[in-house]
Amino acid sequence: MALETVSVARSHGGVQGVYSHASSETGTQMTFAAFVPEHAAGEKLPVLWYLSGLTCTHANVMEKGEYRAVCAEHRIVFIAPDTSPRGDDVPDSAEEYDFGKGAGFYVDATEQPWAEHYRMRSYIERELPGIIADNFPVDLERQSITGHSMGGHGALTIGLRNYERFRSISAFSPIVAPSQVPWGEKALGRYLGNDRRAWQEYDAVALIKDGARHDRILIDQGTADDFLEEQLQTHLLESALSDVQMDATIRMQDGYDHSYFFISTFIAEHVAWHAKALREQ
Repeated sequence: MALETVSVARSHGGVQGVYSHASSETGTQMTFAAFVPEHAAGEKLPVLWYLSGLTCTHANVMEKGEYRAVCAEHRIVFIAPDTSPRGDDVPDSAEEYDFGKGAGFYVDATEQPWAEHYRMRSYIERELPGIIADNFPVDLERQSITGHSMGGHGALTIGLRNYERFRSISAFSPIVAPSQVPWGEKALGRYLGNDRRAWQEYDAVALIKDGARHDRILIDQGTADDFLEEQLQTHLLESALSDVQMDATIRMQDGYDHSYFFISTFIAEHVAWHAKALREQ
């Protein structure tokens, strides 16, 4: 599939680019960011996917995430997709920051008018990996995934559903149990309908209770996060993990909030942690 180059810039010896393409899944033009470290001709590099949160595009982490130096050091391609379909023909709920454009929740919607374009699960899981493989020097046998807030929810659920594909999963401030919190109840109910059984594959806690497993999970959550008590509820994931005796590293970071000041503080540790898994044969 043909890519349009929106912009490129040299950074840390590699190239930070922004690219656009027509998506068969969303039926729209989609944009993503890709950082490719310096590499030898013909060399294939591992991939770290980053899924962004509510209201974000590819640009938030690209401009504020401070990931390029550590990705260059560990020679990891960093891919940051958009969070929803865009365009004048795409339905939206403009008065609500937590639904519609910028809030795709990484689901394949089944309810109208959302079902035609809001297919972010299939876009991330199926379509975009093929586009990346066709256009960038990547080794899809070595993939990991991370994300923030709504994107942390996406990273956990996509990673758990595709455990054989992703060597490691991490998240910053993830929505761990969307079927139990207001952000998720609104999004899942309106995208998927009122049958809560259909929500379970988009809920990390529910997936773990239903048997999903992964042996490399890292989560950082700030204790001063304004959304922790109502929307994120990290303790629900801790409880689910304990109930099934599944190991994961959950770090409560004292005094940190929900912002990119928090993410940029710890993203180098996350990339280095993923790099260890991606180096293994």
